[in-house]
Amino acid sequence: MIVNVDFDGTCVTHDYPRVGKDIGAVPVLKRLVENGHQLILFTMRGDNSYLKEAVEWFKQNDIPLYGINTNPTQRGWTNSPKSHADFIIDDTAIGTPLVYNWSLSTHPYVDWVKMEQLLMERGLL
Repeated sequence: MIVNVDFDGTCVTHDYPRVGKDIGAVPVLKRLVENGHQLILFTMRGDNSYLKEAVEWFKQNDIPLYGINTNPTQRGWTNSPKSHADFIIDDTAIGTPLVYNWSLSTHPYVDWVKMEQLLMERGLL
């Protein structure tokens, strides 16, 4: 499956324009890739140095990306700017389990322990 993954508040805490703190996304994202899923970084970070820092975070954590803000295969069958994916992991998505830890971040962020459980329940991990 193809997975769109947000960055700020999803892979790391919200600290834009800087890269936020670790919140436990790395092992789960690696397991998704190991299970054959393809990740697309799907972020509001524009095509600038802030986006490059997010891409670098994936490289530093040895998490391969299938695409960046776009699905590389969809141009053959649509001109939509929306990236096609089978599902999305995003801190703003309804139903995404969140952590509210004000000592770590001023915004809620993805609870990767619960997210991992959801992915396992759906047979994705």
